[in-house]
Amino acid sequence: MAADQTTRSHLTVTGLARGLARLVAICALMLLLVPLAACTGDKDLQLPDDPADKLYNEGLFLLQNKKDPKAAAKKFEEVDRQHPYSDWARKALIMQAYAYYEAREYDDSISAAKRYVTLHPGSGDAAYAQFLIASSYFEEIPDITRDQARTEKAMQALEEVARKYPATEYAGSAKKKIEVARDQLAGKEMLVGRWYLERKDYTGAINRFKTVVTQYQTTRHVEEALMRLTEAYMALGIVPEAQTAAAVLGHNFPDSPWYKDAYNLVRGGGAEPSENKDSWLSRLFSKKKAA
Repeated sequence: MAADQTTRSHLTVTGLARGLARLVAICALMLLLVPLAACTGDKDLQLPDDPADKLYNEGLFLLQNKKDPKAAAKKFEEVDRQHPYSDWARKALIMQAYAYYEAREYDDSISAAKRYVTLHPGSGDAAYAQFLIASSYFEEIPDITRDQARTEKAMQALEEVARKYPATEYAGSAKKKIEVARDQLAGKEMLVGRWYLERKDYTGAINRFKTVVTQYQTTRHVEEALMRLTEAYMALGIVPEAQTAAAVLGHNFPDSPWYKDAYNLVRGGGAEPSENKDSWLSRLFSKKKAA
């Protein structure tokens, strides 16, 4: 009997030990499975979403009080992520574009604003979203010595603001920025034209200066472009075109210091500034006067 009791006690202890070992193993397995389940998207284990208005107001606080537009943009992104299709998401998307613009994260601002225009084209803030796109491109206009693709994109986006939303406050600002962008593009053409001129590639230079006087007549570069055309035509021996370029410069910009240089170039070649009515330059500026 004692032996039986001893055996049972031994078996009980052994069973408990084995049970404990199994329990430990199960617990260990459960610990492994919990993060795995969370990673696989188990809805029961996901944290509940924050209220949309709470996230939105936190974004406003970071933007206005903390002066941390990048962190604010992240909060607005969370509104859109956690509460898509809501009115809060629509408001947060335009604020996200603005916050990224303030943070000088222009590519992110463009992306958010383009998404807004696509999703809400009839919204009252669509004009502002388009203006943010244009302004973001405008802020990244590069130095005149570099490629001007960004400037061209800024021009296109700004023209779209002026064309689509002419009655808004953004149209006037867009038009002013368009003139700055046009001046930049004209300056690039002048830079390349001078480069050709220095290397005596007069045809290449003429093509660049011609672009300035035909496409960018309202910029400050047109006076020098006319003088450079005079210089290039004289170098090629095309005196009638040189005379016309100098005459057009004198007629349209009589007080320009560039006219004195053009006049001296023509006189130095034994001629006088004189407008040839069959010249492309004469026809171009005649149309300008008529307009």
